[in-house]
Amino acid sequence: MASRDAPSASSQVVVITGGSAGIGRATAQAFARRGARVAVLARGQQRLDDTCREIEQLGGQALGLPTDVADEAQVEAAAAEVERRWGGIDVWVNNAMATIFAPVEQIGADDFRRATEVTYLGAVWGTQAALKRMTARNRGVIVQVGSALAYRSIPLQAPYCAAKAALRGFTDSLRSELIHDGSGVRLTMVQLSAFNTPQFDWGRTTLPCRPQPVPPIFQPELAGEAIVWAATHARRESWVGWPAVKAILAQRLVPELLDRLLAVRGYGGQQGDEPLPAGRADNLFEPAPGQQGSHGRFDERSTPSSRQWWLATHRWVPVLAVIALIAAGGVALAWSR
Repeated sequence: MASRDAPSASSQVVVITGGSAGIGRATAQAFARRGARVAVLARGQQRLDDTCREIEQLGGQALGLPTDVADEAQVEAAAAEVERRWGGIDVWVNNAMATIFAPVEQIGADDFRRATEVTYLGAVWGTQAALKRMTARNRGVIVQVGSALAYRSIPLQAPYCAAKAALRGFTDSLRSELIHDGSGVRLTMVQLSAFNTPQFDWGRTTLPCRPQPVPPIFQPELAGEAIVWAATHARRESWVGWPAVKAILAQRLVPELLDRLLAVRGYGGQQGDEPLPAGRADNLFEPAPGQQGSHGRFDERSTPSSRQWWLATHRWVPVLAVIALIAAGGVALAWSR
């Protein structure tokens, strides 16, 4: 059921942080196909320009704003520019992130701080900037792009897991405040599985081999469509992909078992067989070079769809199936009698 608070996608003004690559770029493309006006916040000017051209080719209007989301003043300035250009903000997507693949003892203080400021505080600054505009109009949707790792942390990505868990806690707190105030602003969070994005080629790492997502892997377009769906439907939280569902539920039921399982499988599962290439650059403090788009290097191992997500967005199907089974059982019982 579509939210009464969200305008149709074709008339939306959408802001996406970290929108020039990976899931953010796939989300920008998804909104553009619906004719939205899409403002993309990211650091690299070349990728911003490329993303804006894609948005316009797909039927949307584009605005690229060079922004480091770890800087509160830059986020506020970007929000003010969107408001000046387009008059308001209907949807704000907090997607920007930074990760580090390394054991905790090998992560320096500056690196830990930076990953936290981008992934967690960047979403806080984005939320505050969006609220400042949306509260005045008493409408709008803020989408927090989360992860199954917001519920179940894994080894070798402690800063990212901690930041996503903090974002979930922040979001729950703010949601209660909005309910208390009777606000028309809606807040939702999308918890994702593993996706084929460039982060595995530019995340800082101390591992000997190239990082990889833990299979099964999904294409970023699935996440982009899920984020658009979350922005236009009144769902408190959405889980995308069976791996996310299994991780979240298993954490609730058998957390100690997961601790030990991940201790055994969590290291090898996040590394491929190839050694790190010489001169590999990361994007922790500066934009990584190159023309990366929404996809990473795992196209051959990735799937574009998820049966779980289809069922999650078509809840009436299993309900009808249960009703049909009950009816069939009643008929069979009556016939046997």
